[in-house]
Amino acid sequence: MDHLLDRTHPDHLPACRHTGHLPARTPTGHVPARLEPPLTRSDKTKGKTLRFSQIPSVFAKACFFTLIVTGLGGCSSMQYAPKAAVRTGTVRSPTVKQMETLDMDRAAPILVRIYKEESKLEVWKQDRSGKFALLKSYPICKFSGNLGPKLMQGDHQAPEGFYDITPDQMNPNSSEYLAFNTGFPNAFDRSLGRSGSFLMVHGGCRSVGCYAMTDYAMEEIYGLVDEAFKGGQEKVQLQAFPFRMTAQNLASHAGDPNLPFWEMLKAGSDTFLATERPPRVAVCDRRYVFNSALTGEFNPSAPCPIGIDSTAIAGAPQPSREITASASTVPPNTRTIAYRTADPMAQKIQENLRGIY
Repeated sequence: MDHLLDRTHPDHLPACRHTGHLPARTPTGHVPARLEPPLTRSDKTKGKTLRFSQIPSVFAKACFFTLIVTGLGGCSSMQYAPKAAVRTGTVRSPTVKQMETLDMDRAAPILVRIYKEESKLEVWKQDRSGKFALLKSYPICKFSGNLGPKLMQGDHQAPEGFYDITPDQMNPNSSEYLAFNTGFPNAFDRSLGRSGSFLMVHGGCRSVGCYAMTDYAMEEIYGLVDEAFKGGQEKVQLQAFPFRMTAQNLASHAGDPNLPFWEMLKAGSDTFLATERPPRVAVCDRRYVFNSALTGEFNPSAPCPIGIDSTAIAGAPQPSREITASASTVPPNTRTIAYRTADPMAQKIQENLRGIY
């Protein structure tokens, strides 16, 4: 078989060459094909050289065709795709007009407040008198977890508490359009051994421990924070609450084990609303204190110095007797546990956390 196959290979077939003369017919009328002299070794070498010389051209055409097809297919290779411009957010004209109405400089400092239960994020801004007023409210598209603080990495809780946003926490290249880090864990969280990282306020509408605002809303929120930094603000205070910190809302959650923690957050919220300025936040004895008469660095885990308690705010609403009585009935070893669910995994985490507070 091999010798038969070799004879039919193109390299073994006789070539046809027209000489201009027709061959004589045979007695049967058949015109025999003119046999050409066999190819010499030099002829074969020339043929192979010609075929090899065509390979680069064919390869180049194939590569060009591949690039064209890839381009039409929407290839997003970073080698060919143009670099994306760095996003900075946009403060829209209606919001700028609202600043003018409220007598606010465009580059004036801001403050951010979050309410989980109402799914609202508020941006407050300083007016020309030095006081802060509500500039705009945005709906939260999604946050993960339940009401209550974040305790550990992987619990999918969005944080609650008082945090600082600084320029290095801004992310204009976030995979969720635009984002800034909340600053969790802060000194208070660390004093209690709470863990977690990359807890963000960002665009989109999906969350794993974050606050998702949609791209459209986040574009303006990010722009407001960015403009405040460019105006000279060194850090933006973020106040994250489970709900609006009213006595009525606390009473409606009187049986929740997080109530003592929320009462502490309410003290900070009341301080802000009474003074219309961001409270000065410190941590000692594993608790927040606000606008303390004493200044300086405090050890978050050590007992508070004498006189460190938060300054009393005239006219600030106080917790009702009903709330105080309900709080006293909560077992001490569960008073800051965030979980209120029958989920077996949550119950296991809750059991492991008992006794650490």
